[in-house]
Amino acid sequence: MRASRFFISTLKEAPSDAEIVSHKLMMRAGMIKRLGSGIYTYMPTGLRVIRKVEAIIREEMNKSGALELLMPVVQPAELWQETGRWDKMGPELMRVKDRHGRDYAIQPTSEEVVTDVVRSEIKSYRQLPLNFYHIQTKFRDERRPRFGLMRGREFTMKDAYSFDRDVEGMQKSYGIMFDAYVRIFNRFGLKFRAVAADNGAIGGTGSHEFHVIASTGEDALVYCPSSDYAANMEAAEALAIGERGAATQAMTKVPTPGKTKCEMVAEQLGLPLSQTVKTIALTVETDEVGKVSKQYFMLLLRGDHELNEVKVNKVPGLGSYRFSTEEEIAAVYGTVPGYLGPVSPKQPVTIVADRTVANMADFVCGANEADAHLTGVNWGRDLPEPVVADLRNVVEGDASPDGKGVLAIERGIEVGHVFQLGTAYSKSMQATFLDENGKPAPLQMGCYGIGVTRILGAAIEQNFDDKGIVWPDALAPFQIVLCPMGMDRSEMVKEQTEKLYAELQAAGVDVIVDDRGLRPGAMFSDWELIGVPHRVVIGERGLKEGKLEYQGRRDTEATAVSVDEMVGFIKAKFAQ
Repeated sequence: MRASRFFISTLKEAPSDAEIVSHKLMMRAGMIKRLGSGIYTYMPTGLRVIRKVEAIIREEMNKSGALELLMPVVQPAELWQETGRWDKMGPELMRVKDRHGRDYAIQPTSEEVVTDVVRSEIKSYRQLPLNFYHIQTKFRDERRPRFGLMRGREFTMKDAYSFDRDVEGMQKSYGIMFDAYVRIFNRFGLKFRAVAADNGAIGGTGSHEFHVIASTGEDALVYCPSSDYAANMEAAEALAIGERGAATQAMTKVPTPGKTKCEMVAEQLGLPLSQTVKTIALTVETDEVGKVSKQYFMLLLRGDHELNEVKVNKVPGLGSYRFSTEEEIAAVYGTVPGYLGPVSPKQPVTIVADRTVANMADFVCGANEADAHLTGVNWGRDLPEPVVADLRNVVEGDASPDGKGVLAIERGIEVGHVFQLGTAYSKSMQATFLDENGKPAPLQMGCYGIGVTRILGAAIEQNFDDKGIVWPDALAPFQIVLCPMGMDRSEMVKEQTEKLYAELQAAGVDVIVDDRGLRPGAMFSDWELIGVPHRVVIGERGLKEGKLEYQGRRDTEATAVSVDEMVGFIKAKFAQ
């Protein structure tokens, strides 16, 4: 490729709406152009990176035994209504009508469509296992599209779906896909971590997320440096801290005017924040035959801990909770927010204590009276034993659930997710096969996604400097750029440039020659911004000494290399 025949359009400054590093650098490097909110045109440089991501994914998916097909972007509403997701997905699902008034979805994912394909094709256990995948455009109508490709509305995703006869087979297929993902992300050249995760809206019984490690990542990843334990914050188990001691204080009501937060109460009383308990009031409404009934729950967390709402959803009876209103708090507890506590509410309440709170003694909590708190509160003596559950986010230094050390936390960007779906879709869509006994059984499914275009943003968030992007070799739009000095004026430079260009092409290297005739500073700045990982400068002065200048994108200085040895030198760099 020659730069004069390629499209290069770089900017000195990022547009004002570009928020994070990857968004700014991709806009400045001319890789994407904004068309609308969360919708981008992929320019030639950016598209080259996308195609390299796709090629690696295809190779590994094919190697794993998955079969590529292509499912449509526009999907009939009837399929989504079969699984109930037409209503459950909410406004993120883009709904459209055709000229006949029929409802369709602009697909955010393809579980329904692939299940429909398989239920019409798979009749016998002899046709299993089976794994279909495609790389296709998706659309999710995000409330606040932001961060460029990191949270856009239109994006490209690879999604795969496995079908097995039993749970054991599904787990085997899941393992094959997990291993394929590890190979894919290793080939990308990115630092990543696979963590146990919550299934969320997809459903199913187990899942792992794949995160690219980056300090700017939205997600907190919990791991144990001395073991294999890893989970995202939503799924990380928080063990109880300490053991419950005997009561040593009498329960006492103390005035705390205006002290509505645990931090304020702890400061007034001269106590550590860890001795306080915060209370969260929840309401669960049920509608039976037109009659609405309410059940009230009180969650208790240590004052210095944070609530994990995903875990709350898993507490029996709290699958459809909401936070109580001020009116409900006044009616049930006889107080205002900020002074809630588990001792003597006005109405029956189910108290759910985090594991750590259940182990506390002589703790401080609200008195269910404005401007007052209780000190010296103890389980069994002052209030009944609670329902105990894991309700909180873990913190750095917590004991690892596997008993092999303590937990650490780092930031990551989710770019892949694998799910054990089980029969979550096959049962609702009646996707069955005949087993060895000729009896129908539901297919066991797995689901496996990679955000293809999101990989670009994540890779940049992990690999950049003050000059621009630093692409890993496998993802770079070009592996190497040749920068001739005065190619239009020097026959010697032109001849050596063409020779090296031909040799590198013959060696299978993805190379571009910058033949635009720019000054060295402007030329180098463009390629440093774009992030090409290797550069060779060809100049008359060096050629007269039989030398060329090589510089890696992360190198602080250039290295002089013999003209005859440059191709071998470059190939050795790629092999590292």
